[in-house]
Amino acid sequence: MQEAIRNTEKYIQEHGGKMLRKKTQSPMDNHYRPELDVSPLLGPDRANYYQSQLGILRWAVELGRMDIATEVSMLAAHNALPREGHLAAVFRIYSYLKTKPNARLIFDPTYSEIDYDSFPQENWKDFYGDVSEAIPPNAPPPLGKPVEVRCYVDADHAGDKLTRRSQTGIIIFLNNAPIIWYTKKQNTVETSSFGSEFVALKVATEMLRGLRYKLRMMGIPVAGPTYIYCDNNSVVINSSRPASTLKKKSNSIAYHCVRESVAADEQRVTYESTHTNLADLMTKPLPGGSHRDHMVSSLLHDIIPAAAMA
Repeated sequence: MQEAIRNTEKYIQEHGGKMLRKKTQSPMDNHYRPELDVSPLLGPDRANYYQSQLGILRWAVELGRMDIATEVSMLAAHNALPREGHLAAVFRIYSYLKTKPNARLIFDPTYSEIDYDSFPQENWKDFYGDVSEAIPPNAPPPLGKPVEVRCYVDADHAGDKLTRRSQTGIIIFLNNAPIIWYTKKQNTVETSSFGSEFVALKVATEMLRGLRYKLRMMGIPVAGPTYIYCDNNSVVINSSRPASTLKKKSNSIAYHCVRESVAADEQRVTYESTHTNLADLMTKPLPGGSHRDHMVSSLLHDIIPAAAMA
């Protein structure tokens, strides 16, 4: 990453631009919207440079820098026709990485403290019968200690100012180790935050179902259901109480997908405040400050200014 930062500074210097700022507390200005940028289009050479830099940043995200995942995802949507403002936003991300270059992703195998009582259990037989989780019939015998799966889910309702599509954010843990971080614009335009949150929960349900199947096929025992944290109380109620009904037909597929998984005790859902829901980091650019710092420090270690490393 340090070499990529140096190469970026060299490129900026060669093209007469301003050098990377020394102190940048967030990867993107939370008021900047790439989809509304009307600055001049980049020429072929600079557009190619923009695309190559986004490729580097996406690899950084894959390798653990989840604190820039949302911003990189938003800028990647403009790979085909990048503008000067988009390239400036890439430089700001590099400036942030220069300010906070030392991030460690720790795969902590210890069990997390889960308040099991906060996850309600109900009788779903009248709605979905004797549904049960699909267990692979040819899985090898499980060995070792079982793992607990936790998931944080969130959505930024109508976050895209141009298309009004929402952004889904998901972070999945095995014990205390974050193993999957996901941020992506939703495929549909939802008219309410309830709808966008339910779509995000459906995506998480599908990801978790595949993960649990994969773990069992690798011979890893899975302890109990997946514990999901969501910051929309209406979604939690609709997915936790059998008697609750869905008022919007357009969300019925996501609604039943999630509820059937809960009925099979494949997963359980509870409420988590927006201020402590780690998936909030995956839905929108957060301003530098205590809220964002809390999110990042809960996922990555040693995120401190470079000057403090000396």
